[in-house]
Amino acid sequence: MTPSLPDLTRIFARIGLMSFGGPAAQIAVMHRELVEDRPWLTERQFLNALSFCMLLPGPEAMQLCTYAGWRLRGVAGGLIAGLLFVLPGAMVMLSLAYAYGRWGQVPVVEAVFLGVKAAVVVVVLQALLKLARKTLRHSVHWVIAGTSFIALYAFDASFPLVILTAACIGFIWMTSRPATVPPAQAPSASLFATLRQAAIWLTLWFAPIILAHSLGADILTSIGLFFSKLAVASFGGAYAVLAYMAQEAVTTHGWVSPAQMMDGLGLAETTPGPLILVTEFVGYMAGFGQSGPIFALLTAAMTLWATFVPCFLWIFTAAPHVEWLTTRPRLTSALEAISAAVVGVIANLSLWFALHVFFDQVTRADAVFAPSLPVASSLNSPAVILATIAGVLLFRLRASLPLTLVIMAIIGAGLHPLGI
Repeated sequence: MTPSLPDLTRIFARIGLMSFGGPAAQIAVMHRELVEDRPWLTERQFLNALSFCMLLPGPEAMQLCTYAGWRLRGVAGGLIAGLLFVLPGAMVMLSLAYAYGRWGQVPVVEAVFLGVKAAVVVVVLQALLKLARKTLRHSVHWVIAGTSFIALYAFDASFPLVILTAACIGFIWMTSRPATVPPAQAPSASLFATLRQAAIWLTLWFAPIILAHSLGADILTSIGLFFSKLAVASFGGAYAVLAYMAQEAVTTHGWVSPAQMMDGLGLAETTPGPLILVTEFVGYMAGFGQSGPIFALLTAAMTLWATFVPCFLWIFTAAPHVEWLTTRPRLTSALEAISAAVVGVIANLSLWFALHVFFDQVTRADAVFAPSLPVASSLNSPAVILATIAGVLLFRLRASLPLTLVIMAIIGAGLHPLGI
């Protein structure tokens, strides 16, 4: 069934406004709206698209939404679906980043964010456990996950290198499925059409960066290039790439502090849309710290552009070939290996977040073997208590994520008058 553009716009606007709770919840909403409630996509089309989007760098839920729109109404449908998935959350995040830039250091606001950050630690741990249960089905997957964690945490290995290595292992040694014949009804495109789409979106992607460089706007250029690199390297969703982004944004560029990075993730958890919108917060704070809120709008816009335009490039270039690509056994095996590595990446992220929330001081030796270690005397007891409460809400009482974040923010604010 092919919907009209007004119907497509209405449904994808609803999906965008309901897309809280991370990719698992967002994918579930899309499945209900597009497969169960109306016959716009078949179960096979939806699952094939999801498998393909997990192979791509970037937010898989946003790319799945874009693909669904493309499948229904071509490029116009893909643009409508993708933009409606991102823009509501981006506008909310921009408002929150502005408020944070102005009032983030107010003690009561810091207390609110402490409650949110404590909940985020539990949320990331929850994501780790869910992914591990689904992904680590064979002993080799456990080895890849464990090795990835050790490489990142203890040896500060390059995130893209870890992902690339896992993909190569899967592609070469983990092939186990026979090739299948792609369905005859799958859309296809000529080589010329594919190259044309790639050229259009590559030009759109880099045009603002080239313009910023020509105008001598160094920080805009740096932000555009950094988040473009992140867009290419961000396999496994936002959780998988956050540790790498935080390391670069905090340590290498000095755009945000570790505390601000955690606050930004907490804000991203409260907004609709992909969690990778935390990049908008980082971009805004980078500009805010240098030249104030007006310039911060430009840096936030550059961040969004470099983060999400590549998603349209991947989908519009490869969408006509999805049905064929998802039947290739070696690509499927590479995806399994990447997913296993992502478990190790998220484990490293979980530990990184926990250390910076539960301890006021974290050190790292300048050596080849240099794991991050907390200073025991800097333990933040209120943060530990708040995280315990968040754990009870999420694991024991199974409270929804938005409700948990609201409760934790209120509890955090309530600690401020007590001087805790």
